[in-house]
Amino acid sequence: MGLGGCIILIAAGAILTFATDWDMQGVNLDLVGVIFMIVGLIGVATFSSIARRRRAVIAPPTTTVVDDQRHHNHSGYSDGYGG
Repeated sequence: MGLGGCIILIAAGAILTFATDWDMQGVNLDLVGVIFMIVGLIGVATFSSIARRRRAVIAPPTTTVVDDQRHHNHSGYSDGYGG
């Protein structure tokens, strides 16, 4: 669930808790709204901690490779003769 889904849960929970006066037998809509808001807030906290952890990752340091051509034997012989 992304950040948008969490915000939708918070908004739906607030609507159910504060803006409706529906009565359903066997279901407390105020409690359902509070649960939606709590789950949405937990989701936002989790999403922000994951996003913060991803931002904190620093690229590994680059290593400079020096290729000195004087030390390479391009003749095909590895014993130093014939070149």
